[in-house]
Amino acid sequence: MALSGRALRLTVYVGEDDLWRHKPLHHEVVRRARDAGLAGASVFKGIEGYGANSLIHTSNILSLSDDLPVAIVIVDAEAPIRAFLPQLDELVDEGLVTLDEVEVVHYRGRAK
Repeated sequence: MALSGRALRLTVYVGEDDLWRHKPLHHEVVRRARDAGLAGASVFKGIEGYGANSLIHTSNILSLSDDLPVAIVIVDAEAPIRAFLPQLDELVDEGLVTLDEVEVVHYRGRAK
């Protein structure tokens, strides 16, 4: 599979402690993205951040805070990304979902 040119970047911002049926939410989003045939998904763990409640979460050793921010990033053509959005409605109770137009310069999927 080759993806190049215009695409959409879907980013889902949640907390690392957010769960879906007693398992990490980010695992379920990645699994569903794979099952939907999306080009790929990556999960990035933040070291500090805050969300709607304005409570700062940090990895600072002196802080008792946990639930660090997590960003799940998926890039694919517009149609498959938009078709995936209803799944996020089911999964994400609290969080932020963004879409950005991007240009893919190089992507080469693995041969099966």
